[in-house]
Amino acid sequence: MKNKIRIGCGAGFSGDRLEPAIILAEQGNLDYLVLECLAERTIALAQKRKRADATKGYDPLLERRIEGLLPILAKNNIRLITNMGAANPIEGAKKIVEIAQKQGISVKVAAVIGDELSDKLVAISDEISKFNNEDFAIALITHHSSLNTPPSSLNTPPSSLISANAYMGVEGILEALRSDAQIIITGRVADPSLFLAPMIHEFGWATDNYNLLGQGTIVGHLLECAGQITGGYFADPITKPVTNLDTLGHPFADVFADGSAIISKVAGTGGVVNLATVKEQLLYEVVNPHAYLTPDVSANFTTVHLEEIGDNQVKVWGGTGQEKPSTLKVSVGYQAGFLGEGEISYAGANALARAQLAGDTLEKRLKADFPDLRTDYVGVSAIHRTDFNHHLEPYEVRLRLAANAATAQKAAIIGEEVEALYTNGPAGGGGARKYVTELVGIVSVLVNRKKVSPEVILF
Repeated sequence: MKNKIRIGCGAGFSGDRLEPAIILAEQGNLDYLVLECLAERTIALAQKRKRADATKGYDPLLERRIEGLLPILAKNNIRLITNMGAANPIEGAKKIVEIAQKQGISVKVAAVIGDELSDKLVAISDEISKFNNEDFAIALITHHSSLNTPPSSLNTPPSSLISANAYMGVEGILEALRSDAQIIITGRVADPSLFLAPMIHEFGWATDNYNLLGQGTIVGHLLECAGQITGGYFADPITKPVTNLDTLGHPFADVFADGSAIISKVAGTGGVVNLATVKEQLLYEVVNPHAYLTPDVSANFTTVHLEEIGDNQVKVWGGTGQEKPSTLKVSVGYQAGFLGEGEISYAGANALARAQLAGDTLEKRLKADFPDLRTDYVGVSAIHRTDFNHHLEPYEVRLRLAANAATAQKAAIIGEEVEALYTNGPAGGGGARKYVTELVGIVSVLVNRKKVSPEVILF
């Protein structure tokens, strides 16, 4: 068993930059590289792509990432773990093998499946536990052909089930690691589990040693959002300045057999790792710090210790944990109608007054058919819905109107009405644009973990 491994995080979401992972693989002296590329809505969209083409449904950037990384991974003997399989890990694995063959590289790839529950949910719907909007979720699962969206959304277009994916833990990845696969591609595995699995594998941790699993999960949680912990999302030029965001490096952790770790980044890359960035990421998306629930452990963040031990080096230790939950979260995606949007700009003298006249005019024309119509004055009150009495006259304003509708045709009316302002006033409008977007809604439920069985397929 090893005493130390180095794990890098080369992506924190599906659309993340490509070059930080390349730099980590080339210069980071890694044992493992993790690419974390899934979110609730991401996998629902992937399921839609898979329905349209059975050979798709993996991450849209998989090919570009693998083409650049594979020669470096092979040269430096780095194992890759990623959830870029999204809705179709098997086809994602096949694509990786295809790329490897074209590059003349021999690679063993493992696909971890078992998270997809769409075909099983109806049969086990009576066992679903309350998590979020239970009544709607169960109705969606059992009667998804004629259903309305939750009352919190705009209007109530008919909905249908798109996806249902359970958040699996380390089990499938551990089996794949034992097979000596160099690349492991999964579907919906919980983010920290991607990092925890190699710790368990390399250090021989027992999967019921919840203090070690809690500490390992905390390290995974710190790494999972990539550039956030190296100063990216942290940065504010006035209160939290961070240098060289244009070359922001992604993090790696030296993890030790006792679960402690040192978070750092490749020398010469932009950004920063310090107590402030680590603390901010530690609290990110944490509802209950005493019990951060994952498929592997209930981690306790309140016992964590942090120490800045050098430039861009923060030591993490002291995390603990308790027994893993008996249930797994399932993210359920459904078709939630269409969003219609229109935008137009007003600039110069009286820009806000003219934008407000345009907004008032369109509200009178549209409100009856779109009762939840939203009108935004971008640059004035679009984000917080108020200007907090800062009565500064803007030189330019972007007017935006948006509403949901059951059909794309009805949603398109919003943009058409905004575009008509060109000649129907008020004066000086320009740069009109219109959009119709198909909406994917997300609800979450809990299922008995015994209903989810990970499976590993080797290529």
